[in-house]
Amino acid sequence: MIQFNEEKLTKVAEIISRYPQGKQKSALLPVLHLAQEEFGGWLDVPVMDYVATLLSIEPIEVYEVASFYSMYNLKPVGKYLFEVCQTGPCMLNGSDNIIDYIKQKLHIAVGETTADGMFTLKTVECLGACGYAPMMQLGKHYREHLTKEKVDAIIEECRAKAN
Repeated sequence: MIQFNEEKLTKVAEIISRYPQGKQKSALLPVLHLAQEEFGGWLDVPVMDYVATLLSIEPIEVYEVASFYSMYNLKPVGKYLFEVCQTGPCMLNGSDNIIDYIKQKLHIAVGETTADGMFTLKTVECLGACGYAPMMQLGKHYREHLTKEKVDAIIEECRAKAN
């Protein structure tokens, strides 16, 4: 059964309390972050249904939000999620080449995870770091001015951390 532990339920209640009575839907984004973190790094339908129940909203309201934002994963992802920006400034600075290089290097397509479950490649819209293009988000950190050499170093760094 999908359920937050007491600590997380307390956190959910605290988040909901930030908003006026009857406006608990406003807590959806942070509660989805908690759910994704708690339940394996992605949001499957039962998890989203649980969030809807917690917020007293319809499940479709959760699905709409979770499927709109690239920060939510609707299928399992690898231990390391490479979220490469693909909007204008990054494309003008070579993000397409970086995406192609990662695909070739890891033998996966965009949206896929390596066979060992280590890496997932995802393309995303603007991450607000246009001056550092091409760039990607890796966890909570931005990796900027990407080159093939920097990508190789990032992959090796991740593999070293995993061991």
